[in-house]
Amino acid sequence: MSQYHTFTAHDAVAYAQQFGGLDDPSELVSAQEVGDGNLNLVFKIFDTHGVSRVIVKQALPYVRCVGESWPLTLDRARLEAQTLVEHYQHAPEHTVKIHHFDAELAVMVMEDLSNHRIWRGELIQGAYYPQAAQQLGHYLAQTLFHTSDFYLHPHHKKAQVANFINPEMCEITEDLFFNDPYQAHERNNYPAEIEADVAALRDDAQLKLAVASLKHRFFSQAEALLHGDIHSGSIFVAEGSLKAIDAEFGYFGPIGFDIGTAVGNLLLNYCGLPGHSGIRDAAAGREQRLADIQELWNTFAEHFQALATEKTQDAALAYPGYASEFLKKVWHDAVGFCGTELIRRSVGLSHVADIETIKDDAMRHACLRHAISLGRALIVLADRIDSVDELIARVRQYS
Repeated sequence: MSQYHTFTAHDAVAYAQQFGGLDDPSELVSAQEVGDGNLNLVFKIFDTHGVSRVIVKQALPYVRCVGESWPLTLDRARLEAQTLVEHYQHAPEHTVKIHHFDAELAVMVMEDLSNHRIWRGELIQGAYYPQAAQQLGHYLAQTLFHTSDFYLHPHHKKAQVANFINPEMCEITEDLFFNDPYQAHERNNYPAEIEADVAALRDDAQLKLAVASLKHRFFSQAEALLHGDIHSGSIFVAEGSLKAIDAEFGYFGPIGFDIGTAVGNLLLNYCGLPGHSGIRDAAAGREQRLADIQELWNTFAEHFQALATEKTQDAALAYPGYASEFLKKVWHDAVGFCGTELIRRSVGLSHVADIETIKDDAMRHACLRHAISLGRALIVLADRIDSVDELIARVRQYS
């Protein structure tokens, strides 16, 4: 077996030649490291014509944006590859394809998506992909239903839960979503100008009780195989196409977490748009984000309900009306988790370009305050927001 070592560009080319699936591997001649995330090396592998043909991704044994002082398990690469392979079985049109994976090297070779763009950047630039929200709802319904108790035999489901145990990556989520923003912590990262807003989070007993409940659900509800980090930066889009990538946080958890993370990132864009184009010019883009959220949830819920009606295997869960009741619970969970995404991206370690790249300091701070206040409201009011229309009304109320 291969012994782990950190890949160079030369190593990545040689590996792609061996496992990239090309009829003539010698066509692959060069690599460029393009990883801009927090955890991994990502190499584009180019042919003799300068065309990127495959991607080689390797997990590092530490958090890349911090360094070796924050070690990480290499097993996350196995979990990412297996999550994407599992999701590809149920939503191949919306999941990046994995060609090869080596657990010891923590490396995978995957489909090249150079003809796509990262959705976050496109949203910031105002580029609109009319099918993206619907496609994301379809991806979430397919992957989450087919890995849930509605579809899997209990023995298989329990075995899958065991296989996808992901304690170290889950701990990162647990800390960044539910702990750090609500206490003084060295990982938190925000401008001094919003200190009063952040301090208010630490002193808000009602908020912290609601966050504790959300964290407990994240701990204990193994409802389906989550992507675990399904935000606009882990989604590629092109005309008529959407593909999910970067699933190293994959594990069995509450279905509402994936929904809430996706919706939360659309709302982060909503909060940040005035900083990029001004309040008046941002109005149309903000309305489109709200329409995207509505379409995402409606597509997910309708498709999940249809799958449950057609394919539910368990007699009790197949009882008429139960899937609909379950989706109400998923929705309330999603609203709460959405709020935690807004706050952790404003206060915690990992920010988003939707707000971080706003050049005017005062406007950037205003957008951060908006995200924090909206996030708090959604967390505290989650159980009273019963529909996506009510969510949109709340967003407008806090704008």
